Amino acid sequence: MASFVDDVGALVRGLGTTFRHIFRPTVTYQYPEKRRPVHPRFRGRHKLMRYENGLERCIGCSLCAGVCPARAIYVEAAENTDEHRISPGERYARRYEINMIRCIFCGYCEEVCPTEAIVLGNDYELADYDRASFVYTKDMLLVPDPRAGEALVSRPT
Repeated sequence: MASFVDDVGALVRGLGTTFRHIFRPTVTYQYPEKRRPVHPRFRGRHKLMRYENGLERCIGCSLCAGVCPARAIYVEAAENTDEHRISPGERYARRYEINMIRCIFCGYCEEVCPTEAIVLGNDYELADYDRASFVYTKDMLLVPDPRAGEALVSRPT
C-alpha cells in the first residue's frame, strides 16, 4: 500500500510541474528566420582581419599555432616584397589553415595575436557534410577587402 501512495504522490508532483509550465510563454525560435542571440563573449567561427587600407593583419608569426592546445592551426609564412605587399610587416601568412574539427574554441589564438589578426566571431553555423570541409583555409577565413566596396560606391554616375 505504501508504494501505491508513493507512486500516486510522484504522479501528482509530476503533473503539477507540467501544469505550472503549460502557461509559461514559449521560448522556441523559428530558427532559419529568427536566430537566437548570442552572448557578447561567445566564441564562434574564426576570421582573419584586414587593416582599413586592405592589407592583411596577419604577419605570419605563428604564435597562434604555438599556443593552440589542440594543434588545430597551421601557419606557413613568406617574405613580403615591395612589388607584392600582403601585410605591413616583413612577412605574411602564405598559408593559414584551421582544422575546425580539432578546434576547442578556447580563444588563445585571439589573445596571443600581436596584430589582432585572428578574431573569433559570432557565427555558430558550422555544420558540413564531409571532414575535408572543416579545414578552413586562408581564403575562407579572410574578411573581404574594405576598399572593394568603396570602389563600387565612388564610381561616377
